[in-house]
Amino acid sequence: MGLKLEERELIKKFILESVEKHPNDIVLYVSRYFSTSRQTIHKYLKRFLQEGILEVEGKTRNVKYKLKTTEHIFNLTITPSLHEDQVWSVHVVPNLPKLKKNVYDICNYAFSEMMNNIIDHSDSNSARIVMSYDAVQIHFLLIDFGIGIFKKIQKYLNLDNPKHSILELAKGKFTTDSANHSGEGIYFTSRVCDDFDILSQNIYFHGEQGRDWLSDEKSFTEGTVVFMDINRESNKTNKEIFDAYAPSENDYGFSKTKIPVRLLKHEGEELVSRSQAKRLVVRFDRFKEVVLDFEGVKTIGQGFADELFRVFVEHHPEVILTWINTSKEIDRAIVHVLANKK
Repeated sequence: MGLKLEERELIKKFILESVEKHPNDIVLYVSRYFSTSRQTIHKYLKRFLQEGILEVEGKTRNVKYKLKTTEHIFNLTITPSLHEDQVWSVHVVPNLPKLKKNVYDICNYAFSEMMNNIIDHSDSNSARIVMSYDAVQIHFLLIDFGIGIFKKIQKYLNLDNPKHSILELAKGKFTTDSANHSGEGIYFTSRVCDDFDILSQNIYFHGEQGRDWLSDEKSFTEGTVVFMDINRESNKTNKEIFDAYAPSENDYGFSKTKIPVRLLKHEGEELVSRSQAKRLVVRFDRFKEVVLDFEGVKTIGQGFADELFRVFVEHHPEVILTWINTSKEIDRAIVHVLANKK
């Protein structure tokens, strides 16, 4: 008995999603996963090659499969008359593959927000846009040659360390031009995309849906590079992301934020002082609800806990402060502070 249509489609989708991690053993990997014959998998691979969806390198035992990528590169001059919607409609849209409406809308929103940042904030005279796609994802790479996003935030806020900039971006509602911008673009874009990264001033930040921001060192000194990936089969919508952080009961205002507390840590330092907590709560009062994510943080000091969970709450009772992913040690510190509240 042959495979049902649903099973065949599931296998084909699985092949495309797995081939990047299993270029050399994709046949064995998929056949074992679905308990089906290698001949069946070879048949699908042959069809993908004929349709130009996959490419193959090598022969026999050294064969290597990979997704075929289509790439377009645009070099732009930044002028006062350049607008992000023009760049989108003139350069991007004509080169996009056919997409589901929700995926198209995500691409439109994410690209437009980041292109607008380049035009309005980068202080760059030029930009390079790399758009590519394969059967699984749409990829955007936006490069400017300006001051660098983290250096600009550091200068604007007079921060000691450019790494502190990441914390302000992660909170949301931050902009160096409040008269013309809401400060929501990067926050929401990092959540509508399936992968979102910023590289600037030798600092690399990775924003992943559900995990927020991580940091590492890379080699890039000038300007800013933004990487965005959107899955072509994504079921997410812009609306569901906006509703999660800007719900209708708050008149669709950006009223809720989730902050990864580990961004406050630098070079392995522990979160023990009141000054660290004071740095963390800056601009919390602009939100109605703040969710603190303690993933990656094992302990906090009593002074840090008291400043955050007692002092801030007593001064800002209008802000709902909640926390997730706490260790037993952090829970004990919080319980101790709450027990001493007036």
